[in-house]
Amino acid sequence: MNAEVIAIGDELTSGLRLDTNTQWLSQRLGDLGIRVLFHTTVGDDLDANVRVFREAFDRANIIVSTGGLGPTADDLTRDAVAEASGTVLELNEEVLSHIESMFARRQRPMPRQNVVQAKFPTGSRVIQNPHGTAPGIDIDVTHSRRSPSRLFALPGVPAEMREMWEETVAPALIDVLGENRRFIRHRRIKCFGIGESDLERMLPNLIRRGRQPSVGITVSRATITLRVTAEAESEAECYRAMEPTIATIHDCLGSLVFGEEDDELQHVVVRLLAEKKKTTSIAEWGTGALAMQWLREVDIDNNHFIAGHTFSEKSVTGSKSLTSDKDLVGAFARQCRGQFDTDFGLAIGHIPTVDRQSSLSECVSIALASPSDLLVKSFPLAGHPDIVNARAAKQALNLLRHALLEC
Repeated sequence: MNAEVIAIGDELTSGLRLDTNTQWLSQRLGDLGIRVLFHTTVGDDLDANVRVFREAFDRANIIVSTGGLGPTADDLTRDAVAEASGTVLELNEEVLSHIESMFARRQRPMPRQNVVQAKFPTGSRVIQNPHGTAPGIDIDVTHSRRSPSRLFALPGVPAEMREMWEETVAPALIDVLGENRRFIRHRRIKCFGIGESDLERMLPNLIRRGRQPSVGITVSRATITLRVTAEAESEAECYRAMEPTIATIHDCLGSLVFGEEDDELQHVVVRLLAEKKKTTSIAEWGTGALAMQWLREVDIDNNHFIAGHTFSEKSVTGSKSLTSDKDLVGAFARQCRGQFDTDFGLAIGHIPTVDRQSSLSECVSIALASPSDLLVKSFPLAGHPDIVNARAAKQALNLLRHALLEC
């Protein structure tokens, strides 16, 4: 069984408002084992809405729409659904009484145009809206070629939509699925330290179409996420089916894997610092101070991330004798560790005025000082400018992560 989610409104197609309803509904449908194949966004235009609903009826078993159920002239969902399904709108007296009572409780007269919210396509069912004047529409649309499609049209107000989903739509879909209900579950494996193509080559044919469980790969600001998806008759079976694939990912990628689900490198670093009973301080220059910011957000009590500051060339005594980014950043790491009396001192810097003729001027240098060692590495400042600082901060945190793993 597959689904389509339709979001309706000029505020969405114009980009003035972000469509979060579609994301939320797609997740809920997936939880029920219904695969979402289509997302459609359409503006407040009747002809366009009719076309969208007809296409959805033709290609999806379940359609969930949001928006367009208000009382104003640009709320067109009722008319579009009626025309697309070959029905007409009829007044539901019970719904009209409910809307009138809501206005009476608010001690307000009901505007005449609100009557339209009590009109429903012939043969449809009412989805009650306990806290709003826009009830939803539940309708079956027959086909000559296959089983009927079922549409649930919900209001666009997120709080109302979600309540109606939980109280009415989800139970109805569970009844439809019955004994044939399937579960779809996901696990996200987080990786860092290699490019997307190189990582895919390290996996033995895991990311191929038609494989079960499936493995998808996405990249966001240099972090690679492997999404493992399984479908089975129970939630427990889904997770059991994923285990061999996840074990293979760990075996193939080793320490390139740093976490799961919502983990970011800063979460893992703070957990390791706590586990190993270690502390760190950071000096950062020319890269946006992101590493410091991220650690502060996780370790809000400064139990393990003790301090951080930005620096310049003049901050290090004798820096004039240092001829490269590596030398300078290494000195900062040692000074930072000593100044704040931490187990590790981490320094991150891109200092283009030093040794400008060298390729190092196009690199970020990272140094990690420990009680017994100083590790200094340089990484190319490659990629879109929007992610350069994020990648540099993650390279630094990843260096600290590896050091903590070896403690």
